[in-house]
Amino acid sequence: MPSATDTDLLSNTNFRWLLGGGLVSMLGDQFSLLALPWLVLSLTGDSLSLGIAVALMGAPRAVLILLGGTIADRYSPGRVMLLSKYANAAILLLLAGLLMLDHASLALAYAAALALGIASAFGIPAGTAILPQAVPASSLQKANGLQMGVRQLSLLAGPLLAALVLGARDGGQQTSMTALAAAFAIDALTFVFSAWTLRQVKLRPRAAAAAQGMWRDLAAGLAMVWRDRPLRSCYAYWAVVAFFVMGPLQVALPVLASERLHGAPALGLLMGAHGAGTLAGMLASSLGGAWLRRHFGAVLLAADAVVACLLMALGQISTAWHGAALLAVTGLLSGYLQVVIFTWIQRRVAPAMLGRAMALFMGIFLGLAPLSAAATGALLRHLSVGELFCGGGALLLAAAVAAALLTDIPRIAGSPSVSSH
Repeated sequence: MPSATDTDLLSNTNFRWLLGGGLVSMLGDQFSLLALPWLVLSLTGDSLSLGIAVALMGAPRAVLILLGGTIADRYSPGRVMLLSKYANAAILLLLAGLLMLDHASLALAYAAALALGIASAFGIPAGTAILPQAVPASSLQKANGLQMGVRQLSLLAGPLLAALVLGARDGGQQTSMTALAAAFAIDALTFVFSAWTLRQVKLRPRAAAAAQGMWRDLAAGLAMVWRDRPLRSCYAYWAVVAFFVMGPLQVALPVLASERLHGAPALGLLMGAHGAGTLAGMLASSLGGAWLRRHFGAVLLAADAVVACLLMALGQISTAWHGAALLAVTGLLSGYLQVVIFTWIQRRVAPAMLGRAMALFMGIFLGLAPLSAAATGALLRHLSVGELFCGGGALLLAAAVAAALLTDIPRIAGSPSVSSH
């Protein structure tokens, strides 16, 4: 049963509009995330072309996300998020229309991937900066937990809905262009709907930041993170964690399933267990409350040390169920920490700087993910998958111990909400 505070949050009109619009939009995103790869493969059947399309969507997010956060701070996250939704809707409707008119081409798929990546570079940081202006500060962690939990739920349910649309076939052989166009059009309509819900949200005014020019504003955001020693320490530490964890989960896990666990069904079980654990952790993120805020840094390092041990154990498994159990606990801890970390940053950083702070945080993961994946792939030419998981876990454990002994992270407490810095 929901607690009284959960009920109070769900009775908040602003949060209901954000949560409902976000759920519809995130479900719609899954249609494009499935349809775009299928479009490329339908046109070429070439994995390299697919890799280029994925890179064209991901690269602008990594490169432009800090600029997107700067613009969100400069012109308000609500306005930037709204424009991003309209841009996504226009791109997807144009793509759907051209497919319906039989103008499908690889160049069109590449252009759409690039345009969607650019739009998301501005929408993502705006979306993470908007919540502190929409809900009471006392409800921020619960709001983050519910919002992220809904996102995780959409990652589980959305692909199933998209698969129903993409199940329309020509001659029983391949997904039809009409079905692909329908998938893109559905996603476009969800962006239009979520833009409408966003217009219903009444944001609290924030203190205006002195405009210094776009690039000076960007530099000011970087300088703010650098001057805040606990924030700087955590960002550096999270960069190390991202490098040691993301590659093994993205690259080595499929190899583990292929070599030891009899292939794709086992991989689906492992990924499903991790996703379910992540959802449970996000929904449980309100547990701990004041105690967690007092011991934020120590809890962060302790959880990462446990994840490190779980990764080392993952390299030794011989059955899919053992792996699923380990990954469910890993997901539980990571889901819990994601909400706690987002809330800590949102409370610590002044609203006028929050877009840049969140953009830098997410840029760390977006930028390091391909590097970690490439390094993992290269290492798997020389190491067994078990050795790689053990080595990655050991390095993560060493990073957590080093951070505990050599930095101020263990002494960091949760921050109260701020209006200026």
